[in-house]
Amino acid sequence: MFRAVRVARCLPTVGARGMVGDKYKQTAARVEKTDTEWKELLTQSEYEVLREAHTDKPGGGYSKMLPKEGYFQCRACGTPLYNASSKFACSCGWPAFSKSFQGHVTTKVDTSIPFTPRTEILCAGCDGHLGHVFCGERLCDTNERHCVNTSSIHYIDTLPPNLPEGTVAVDNDLE
Repeated sequence: MFRAVRVARCLPTVGARGMVGDKYKQTAARVEKTDTEWKELLTQSEYEVLREAHTDKPGGGYSKMLPKEGYFQCRACGTPLYNASSKFACSCGWPAFSKSFQGHVTTKVDTSIPFTPRTEILCAGCDGHLGHVFCGERLCDTNERHCVNTSSIHYIDTLPPNLPEGTVAVDNDLE
């Protein structure tokens, strides 16, 4: 017998498909490619993470890097995703961000683990899998942790684009 479990669910406030009530519109330019084109552009591990929603092993790449300037973009399509200033130290093993550029990261419910719904984060430009967002952990000022696969992002050490930043909304209703 299963019982209902209360979960903190993060809902998108902005994204490629807009906000609830369509208050915000898409801001990331769409990039459409065939699977063959993505395979030619990405390494095998990048393809598996971005196009097949696999997960990097913890502890690699950008997990401990805390740049003061610059930004992170989608490794597949180049869409700016996160300002470097939104990255924070976290012991989860993957890069952690407290907020994203508005309209450049979308969310959807991930039910790949039975009885454990999570909120998947995707690049609004190409629908590439970035990772998951977790709410209510009190690890940062926004109370959201975007847990991002290193294979899905690329660090750019120049000034970030002048884009507004935002978070996803928290909804504590039962699933």
